[in-house]
Amino acid sequence: MMTMYSASRLARRFCSTLAAAPAAIVGEASAAAASTRKTAKKHRSVYKKLSNLGSRGGKMEETLNKFTMEGIPIIKHDLVRYAKDLRKNRLPQRALEVFEWMEKKEIAFTGSDHAIRLDLIAKTKGLEAAESYFNALDTSSKNRSSYGALLNCYCVERDEDKAKSHFDEMVDLNLVTNSLPYNNLMAMYLRLGQYDKVPALVAAMKEKNISPCAITYSMWIQSCGSLNDLDAVEKVVEEMKEDGESRSSWDTFANLASIYAKAGLYKRAEASLKSLEEKMNPHKRDSYHFLISLYAGISNPSEVYRVWELLKKGHPNVNNSSSLAMLQALSRLNDFDGIKKVFKEWESTCWTYDMRVANVMISSYLKENMYEEAEAVFDGAAKKCKGQLSKGRQLLMVYLLKNDRVDLALKHLETAVSDQDKNWSWSSELIGAFFLHFEKSKDVDGAEEFCKTLAKWSPLGSESYTLLLKTYVAAERACHGMRKRLEEQGIELDDEMEGLLCKICI
Repeated sequence: MMTMYSASRLARRFCSTLAAAPAAIVGEASAAAASTRKTAKKHRSVYKKLSNLGSRGGKMEETLNKFTMEGIPIIKHDLVRYAKDLRKNRLPQRALEVFEWMEKKEIAFTGSDHAIRLDLIAKTKGLEAAESYFNALDTSSKNRSSYGALLNCYCVERDEDKAKSHFDEMVDLNLVTNSLPYNNLMAMYLRLGQYDKVPALVAAMKEKNISPCAITYSMWIQSCGSLNDLDAVEKVVEEMKEDGESRSSWDTFANLASIYAKAGLYKRAEASLKSLEEKMNPHKRDSYHFLISLYAGISNPSEVYRVWELLKKGHPNVNNSSSLAMLQALSRLNDFDGIKKVFKEWESTCWTYDMRVANVMISSYLKENMYEEAEAVFDGAAKKCKGQLSKGRQLLMVYLLKNDRVDLALKHLETAVSDQDKNWSWSSELIGAFFLHFEKSKDVDGAEEFCKTLAKWSPLGSESYTLLLKTYVAAERACHGMRKRLEEQGIELDDEMEGLLCKICI
């Protein structure tokens, strides 16, 4: 890796050479630079049009045909690049359409191209379609890339049987020569919660004389941490250090920090965070967000504020995500004054009002029993925000119900119903708080009306019906038709519900 000193020295040599170069050469260099800028601008323009097709309802085939008719040269390398960028930006259907257009134009695919297309098919059409595509490939195209892509699809879908069978076939064909296939299996087992299978895969790798890479070490450490085996974590870390600096990554130290923080080993967690900071990409906001969250997790406010200042220095235009990450961290630290300050700064500079940010402020005011201030934030947000208000309104209602201010909570409920917000989502905490009020006040009619309100958004589940039955029992009210009602709603009865029914279906 080039050091800062050697890079600087090389830059000085390049500049001095350029200064001494003949004017003609300088002119050629300028022309080449201008051509490069023009090409880059063309790529940005084409990609922007392709990525915007989804929102405009345009067709990829028509758009690409139009480019060629207008004389815009698009070679295969560019097309694959566009497809990769579309996939990276979570537009897999559009990326797949690029490959489908290439096929119509009889552009030859490499093994790598087939691998990308296979992945896109799995994302958009499902695993069976990806299998069919793979099986239809000719023998020459069934290589390490395409085999590996299908293995990854099986692992992402957590289909352990097919993944293991496909991996064994790859071994038989001598296609497993690096850590990637093993890493795919490890990622699958982490998703499945089968953490003990990761170390076994590492051992199998070593038997094949395949060295773990940075990703391998990161997942190995994560599996040991999930098994609460700190001794194993330490052994992996030591082996990683002996294997070389290149074997550690940003994810490795992030996992270590999380594991140590969970175990209460804050000094070790902080040491891991310092190492993480050395490896992080300062151009990515998410890196700072993660650091802020982890420093809050080990109760270190000074480091939280230090990273926050670094974030603002590197990215002066603080966006909503950054403000949200900081406010959530301060909330974990119970730094009420800090929350008010950051929220005020955000409100004065934000381009778009983000209800998630406002919800942190609302929650913080409620923790301090400052309901009026919390409601004022909600009312202000309701005038400015185009997003969902349900979370903020629910925070207010739960607080009111817990503090026996039922009338105000019901007013919020009436407003929510009258707004007819299709995106409203009821939290189990809110539902439980309302039913607890009805049970305590023995208000069966109120509980039934509440059930009708809930049903406007989604059918009632067994949890809601259990709470309703408890209200009937508390009020000593009989309900002979309740069992039939539950059967008609397809509610499975457990022991608790059977016991409650026996008391009201006399």
